[in-house]
Amino acid sequence: MLQIEQVHAGYGKVEVLHGVSLHVNASECVALVGANGAGKSTLLKCICGLIPITAGSITFEGQRINGLSGHAIVRRGITMCPEGRQVFPEMSVLENLEMGAHTRHDAEQASDIEQMLDLFPVLRQRIRQQAGTLSGGEQEMLAIARALMSRPRLCIFDEPSLGLAPKIVQEVEETLARIKAMGTTILLVEQSAAMALRLSDRAYVFEAGEIVLQGTGAELQNHPEVSKAYLGY
Repeated sequence: MLQIEQVHAGYGKVEVLHGVSLHVNASECVALVGANGAGKSTLLKCICGLIPITAGSITFEGQRINGLSGHAIVRRGITMCPEGRQVFPEMSVLENLEMGAHTRHDAEQASDIEQMLDLFPVLRQRIRQQAGTLSGGEQEMLAIARALMSRPRLCIFDEPSLGLAPKIVQEVEETLARIKAMGTTILLVEQSAAMALRLSDRAYVFEAGEIVLQGTGAELQNHPEVSKAYLGY
């Protein structure tokens, strides 16, 4: 579904990605694991059209998407749930969900909102509440639901557990597992490598803008370098 070939990118004169290649198959959950500053979030921004690549290519369902606007990429079927949640704080929960469907012109948005409220019951209780007044965990659930409202074929999650209490982190993991079970293709960057590897079918390990290891989630959980550097044992 997603093919990244020898991508180079960065900020100004500083190159962050040095020839990254990876792929994501339909219905897979693929995780990107690595230390802060390794280039994971930069790659996600490249996929979503938020920063340009300087070399290489990004194709989605056989069509090249690098060079397209972020809006056009959403229309192609890619949505990102961003780091830090970034809900619209002055808007209600309902209005945030409606914003997630802003590229759609079908008659099924209301039923999809109901589906999201069934998936995240706490949002139903807060439906008229301003998003900025929700707890961090509730905002994360809203950000995930908003991303799903576009009916993405590929949903990208950037650090969904960042800054959340351990109990809420577990809820986020369970939520991602349910989304995966629904057949949604997932590309996941997550500070908790243990969570990412448990959820993922395959994973790539980033170091200094390059991929240094890849394998199934189970293989990397048992890899001595990964367990020592990212899993704490």
